[in-house]
Amino acid sequence: MIDRLVARVLGLEIRLLACQARLKEHTDPEALHDLRTTIRQLRSLLLPLRGLPGVEQLEAAASRVGDLTTPLRDREVLAAYLLQHQQPQAAQRRMAQMAEAYPAVAASPELAQLLIVLDAFPRFLRAAQRQELLKGLRKRIEKRLGKQWKKLDEALHDPAHDRHRLRLLIKRVRYGIDAYPELDRLPKAAMPRLKSAQGALGDWHDCVQWLAMAEREADLQPCVAVWKATMAEAEQIADRVLEKLSRDCFKS
Repeated sequence: MIDRLVARVLGLEIRLLACQARLKEHTDPEALHDLRTTIRQLRSLLLPLRGLPGVEQLEAAASRVGDLTTPLRDREVLAAYLLQHQQPQAAQRRMAQMAEAYPAVAASPELAQLLIVLDAFPRFLRAAQRQELLKGLRKRIEKRLGKQWKKLDEALHDPAHDRHRLRLLIKRVRYGIDAYPELDRLPKAAMPRLKSAQGALGDWHDCVQWLAMAEREADLQPCVAVWKATMAEAEQIADRVLEKLSRDCFKS
């Protein structure tokens, strides 16, 4: 288990370095998305390890890069949407901003610090192993993953459930299993249901975000009516998908 954990950390470090190089040279449009995906996988790997040496520092460093890149990714996704929906001027304005943002992220102190802390983390794990702090690691991780599943169960059965919170809980469960696939004990239908629910809630969340932006950015006003209608439709789709998730994967 510990060997696999160290190997995954090293693999994520290599991917982050590749993303940094791609952002610096602006080689492709997926570099920022891949950077954020890699950081998300790292944070999912770390979540069940909280309390172990080095984890808190690494989580904090990853969080800072996440905070730095979230508004940039939102702008990137919006630019792509605008380009596809006959708003080329609004799209180009945001794409020009992104062209400056990519190398800035690559050279940011937040990313540099994350890479430094991540490079040292395997040594923390090996030191903890020598000090016998990692005994029962498998059970520890299984327990944390089980808690995430239980939280999602409770939220789904709450009549006043909050879509924002449900979206985050679903992402946490999905990415936790992606981080530790050998510990997957979920019902067979769970992963496709979770993926569908995350997609539906993601569409809804995009509209919520964009409508908030439109209040501050005048060139988005032509899209407001469409976004309101899309959001209402996405709410209905999300509710149906969540009902299927609850029915197929949880006891009533």
